[in-house]
Amino acid sequence: MIEITWQTRAPRHQVWAVLADGWLYASWVVGASRIRAVEGPWPNVEAKIHHSVGSWPVLLDDETKVEQSEPERLLRLMARTRPLGESLVELELVELDGDRGTEIRMREDFVSGPGKAIPTAIRHRALAARNRESLRRLSYLAEGDSR
Repeated sequence: MIEITWQTRAPRHQVWAVLADGWLYASWVVGASRIRAVEGPWPNVEAKIHHSVGSWPVLLDDETKVEQSEPERLLRLMARTRPLGESLVELELVELDGDRGTEIRMREDFVSGPGKAIPTAIRHRALAARNRESLRRLSYLAEGDSR
């Protein structure tokens, strides 16, 4: 798995509030273009986000399912990313000392499908760039959150 870390000024509960709102998923996940439905009490285990990837007129409908959820600490997801397969995504939130905010650790790699056959160095470079931007977006949303 490739791991990207990002530090945000937002406290851990504000970062979690963004992650816990399934309708915001497309606002911070690079590649997700719209949310079609949030199934189950997100982000509880087995809950799903039905989202689309791409842009009109070429949109693929996919879903992301919660594998593990520990409020304000860890969210583990299984993301379908057609046509590449499925990836395991982990988001870990670590509170920084002295009200300095939160470190967000995002780990991801393909676990099935054609994406797994892409050479590791190339696959990880692409995931790193995408996930860095996703964490930047997540951070902006959490820092602007008034909750």
